[in-house]
Amino acid sequence: MITRKIGRTELQVSALCLGGNVFGWTCDEPTSFSVLDTFVEGGGNFVDTADVYSTWVAGHSGGESEAILGKWLNQRKNREQMVIATKVGARMGNGEQGLTRQHIMKGVEDSLRRLQTDYIDLYQAHIDDQAVPLEETLEAFNALIKAGKVRYIGASNYTAERLTAALRVSLQQGYGRYECIQPPYHLLNRATYEGELESLCLEQEIGVITYSSLASGFLTGKYRANQDLPSSPRAQNIQKNYMNEKGFKVLDQLEFIAQAHDATMAQVALAWTIGRPGITAPIASATSVAQTQELLQSVSLRLTQDEGEALDRVSAWR
Repeated sequence: MITRKIGRTELQVSALCLGGNVFGWTCDEPTSFSVLDTFVEGGGNFVDTADVYSTWVAGHSGGESEAILGKWLNQRKNREQMVIATKVGARMGNGEQGLTRQHIMKGVEDSLRRLQTDYIDLYQAHIDDQAVPLEETLEAFNALIKAGKVRYIGASNYTAERLTAALRVSLQQGYGRYECIQPPYHLLNRATYEGELESLCLEQEIGVITYSSLASGFLTGKYRANQDLPSSPRAQNIQKNYMNEKGFKVLDQLEFIAQAHDATMAQVALAWTIGRPGITAPIASATSVAQTQELLQSVSLRLTQDEGEALDRVSAWR
């Protein structure tokens, strides 16, 4: 397994991050345990979750994913071998949200309890909260670092402008800085990250952990032209966002390269992301042992220069 350092931290993580959003949602507890076991057996050590997972499920209020992950860590007795990332700030089932000092302090205690641990490796602001001064948010995170409850902090869904402002506050106040950013990034959404954000991350040595790395499953090839779509809301979003001329050209190129490597389209899409400048690890979720094994193999897949350039061309956004 290839490992990479997150930003300027001491955290060495696998070049593939396992997404915990499905734990307790489309992946029940026994299956989640099997997925986690398979990921670790394959060399993975990096798991990303959030307090808000999975409030969207009827009867859930948030924390379900963290609770399953915490049970697994407790049973496997492997906490120190794992790098656990979670997030705070999104709207919980009780309506609480945001990046105030009060919410962060309560949120971390709730996450620590559910994860059955006394520290979080990477604690991330889930959504930029422009109603709260960056000084308040970063002071709260810094207090958690000083208390030993959080090792490092990161941000998700911040623009280059806001990340720059946050870095400036941390530098001026002597606070711990955001060591990583989580942007949505894949072959059909390159514009969000590439450009100002990519330049900033490379210049400041900010780790990049991408989410929506397979475009909600579109890049696996299971959504094709002239085929009936599932009736799910996810399928409707995929149809609206990706099922167009460019999307199908990207799928054709992925399929061509996958056949040359005896690989799957998902593996090729993830291998492309893993090889991009400044990327620490893409996040990908699995709901079965077989899916987990498939995702793990993307790390060792080496695309040729021609293959990488072909994918760059067909997915070009500028």
